[in-house]
Amino acid sequence: MRFPTHLRRIALLLFISVAGVARGGGLDGVWRIEMRKPFGVTLRTYLIFHEDAGQVRGMVFANSSSKVAIADVRTDGPDTLFQIPWGWNFRVRPDGGNLHVVITYDGGGRDEETAVPASESEMQPPPRIAPPAVVDVPDNGLARTPPMGWNSWNHFAERVDDRVVREAADAMVSSGMAAAGYVYINIDDTWEAGRDAQGNIVANQKFPDMRALADYVHSTGLKLGIYSSPGPLTCGGYEGSYGHEEQDARTYAGWGIDYLKYDWCSAGRIYGNADLRAVYQKMGVALQGSGHAIVFSLCQYGMNDVWTWGPKVGGNLWRTTGDISDNWKSMSNIGFNQGHLAPYAGPGHWNDPDMLEVGNGGMTPDEYRTHFSLWSMLAAPLMAGNDLHGMSAGTRDILTNREVIAVDQDALGREAVRIADNGGVEIWTRPLADGGLAVAFFNRNAEEMPSGVSWSALGLGAPPAAIRDLWGHAGVAPDAAGYSGTVPGHGVVMLRVR
Repeated sequence: MRFPTHLRRIALLLFISVAGVARGGGLDGVWRIEMRKPFGVTLRTYLIFHEDAGQVRGMVFANSSSKVAIADVRTDGPDTLFQIPWGWNFRVRPDGGNLHVVITYDGGGRDEETAVPASESEMQPPPRIAPPAVVDVPDNGLARTPPMGWNSWNHFAERVDDRVVREAADAMVSSGMAAAGYVYINIDDTWEAGRDAQGNIVANQKFPDMRALADYVHSTGLKLGIYSSPGPLTCGGYEGSYGHEEQDARTYAGWGIDYLKYDWCSAGRIYGNADLRAVYQKMGVALQGSGHAIVFSLCQYGMNDVWTWGPKVGGNLWRTTGDISDNWKSMSNIGFNQGHLAPYAGPGHWNDPDMLEVGNGGMTPDEYRTHFSLWSMLAAPLMAGNDLHGMSAGTRDILTNREVIAVDQDALGREAVRIADNGGVEIWTRPLADGGLAVAFFNRNAEEMPSGVSWSALGLGAPPAAIRDLWGHAGVAPDAAGYSGTVPGHGVVMLRVR
């Protein structure tokens, strides 16, 4: 998450320890920054400073609930500079009775604002609403194979608007992605404006008519998804569904929304981990009572072993991990640590290791093929996160590889497991509905490596009748003993064995 131009999953209390930085005064107290967005939304961020004997301690209060120490503190003339570990920088100086604050972000964004005196009482969460008694919510009958589609966050973040969504729908069709199985066009955070006098959620100026947008997406043969939080605020600081779950579900149904991503974030200010199941159950019940079929995507980062209770709240998929980033380390650390969750995946209920980064520019083509292959072996949702309207032919070829997609979408719904690790080349297998087997050789080394496997190690008593290379799009002649070949650095060889 990038802050606050990209406010997703930021820490609610970023505790900033600035002991050792001498200031002459003027910072002590609580300060409110009102960040006015050009699309008619004002977000609030608070700075809390305590000065003692020339030393300053403080914190930044935004939207979620973790605490993160700063990476660097220094003075620059009249300014105090704070750097948060992800590269977000605060420059603060007294300005009369206010503070002048400049915030720059790792994505290149910049906000220059005035912080005015405030009180700590402004930062208190609303009163706790007791969650419902835990019950088992029936299966909604949706997502019998892992959902496929596109989500706006990874590439567009808060720049998503009506035009971007329409262009994504058009590009999904024209690129061949829709024909390859992609269905959902999902709007992530920052669409919300607030509530009307009757308490109905309303969209901000970026989305002038959600019903018309849904109608347009549906006219292309696709479906529309949206985003909210069980807390009072979303990860980005926009209106959440807290206390309005049934009302919001009815609104989504009236708009024609087909998919909801429901992100924990500020709910952690009100509820503990023990409440997770009941809190998500409340929206699961509301969606099923809305009168419209809506896929329910739980986004709570694997807390409380969500895979054990996700189906029981009406969930169709659940995040198993923190946020992915567009680099090999992040993707591989997430993807190669999912194997123990295989028993919990099946038709209608999927482990979600987060959205795809394919095409966003931070990895090589081989690494992106590994990313796409690994998610497909894991029976993971395939939610593209790139700019569909401007993607390269190479990106399109990865995202529309129907042979790999067929493994992801296999009706048996069994998730792959790792059966071997030979010098950093991991072998994963996945049983398929036709009695065949998907086999993937993932090379976690940077250099090309040889690899192979015997038929007996795959549980086969004889050479298979057919072997298909799913990236080479060609048959492979079976050897009497097994398969052998080379795997590119950070690359993959993926086979379908019949």
